[in-house]
Amino acid sequence: MLIKIHPDNPGERHLKIITDCLQSGGVIIYPTDTVYGLGCDIKQIRAVDRVAQIKGIKREKANFSIICHSLSQLSGFTKPIPNHTFKVMRRSLPGPFTFILNANSEVPHVFQSRKKSVGIRIPDHKVPRMIVERLGNPIMTTSIHHEDEIVDYLTDPELIYEKFHKLVDIVIDSGPCGNVPSTVIDCTSEAMIVIRQGKGLIENYL
Repeated sequence: MLIKIHPDNPGERHLKIITDCLQSGGVIIYPTDTVYGLGCDIKQIRAVDRVAQIKGIKREKANFSIICHSLSQLSGFTKPIPNHTFKVMRRSLPGPFTFILNANSEVPHVFQSRKKSVGIRIPDHKVPRMIVERLGNPIMTTSIHHEDEIVDYLTDPELIYEKFHKLVDIVIDSGPCGNVPSTVIDCTSEAMIVIRQGKGLIENYL
C-alpha cells in the first residue's frame, strides 16, 4: 500500500492505518529528515526478522537503531545519560543525528550491540515522530539503499514503492527525502566520538 501523507500535517486516519499495521507486525517504509527508513515496531520480533531479510543481513549482526518521538521517551530505553551528553542532545534534537547510548533492560536484545548499546534517533520530521507517539513504542530504523554504486540511497517514494511494495506492507509518500544519512555519534564513554559523518554537524551543538 502506498499512502501519501503531508509532511507537516499528517492526517489522523492515515496515522491510524499505519499504527494498526505496525501493531499487527507490519513492516513500513517511511520518511525521515535524512533518508527514507525501513522499519517496524521494536516489540514485533518477527517483523524485525522481515526487515533483516529485506536488507539481506542476519538479525544478530544488524546495527538497527530506534526512533523515539522525544527526549522524554529515552529514559525508558537507555541508562542514565551524562549531563554533558544530554545537553548536546537537547540542543541538537530533533535533528539528523543517531546517538549511540548505553541500553537498559527494556531494549529488546536484537537492538543492542555486544557492548549493550543502542542507536537512538529523533528525526526532525513530523511523520515518524507522530507514528511513534501514537504507537506507544519506538520503531526501528534502517536505511533504504540503492543498488547503484554511485547513488547510495533511494530518494523518490514512488520508485521506492515500485521496488519494495511486494516486500513491505506500507510505503509512506511524504515527498522526496535526501540522500545523506544521519551523523552517528558514540556516547557510550565519556568522550563523544563521531563514527559516521552524515548530514548533521555535531560541532554546532557542543
